[in-house]
Amino acid sequence: MFGLSDLKQTRVYQEGRLEAKLEAVPKLLALSLTVEQVAQALDLDVAQVQQAEQQTRLNEL
Repeated sequence: MFGLSDLKQTRVYQEGRLEAKLEAVPKLLALSLTVEQVAQALDLDVAQVQQAEQQTRLNEL
C-alpha cells in the first residue's frame, strides 16, 4: 500500500516542499534576517537563498 512515507519520497512532494521554502525566503528577508540565517532556518544552501532573493527582485521590476 502507498503510505505517507512513500508519498514523502516522491519527486513531486520534494519539489513542492522546496517551492514552499523558496516562497518563504522573501518574507524572512523582509524581517531583516540575513541570507545565512534564512538558509539555516529553511535548511537550504546559501546559494539557493541568494537565487530566490534575486528572482524576487527581478519579479518586482
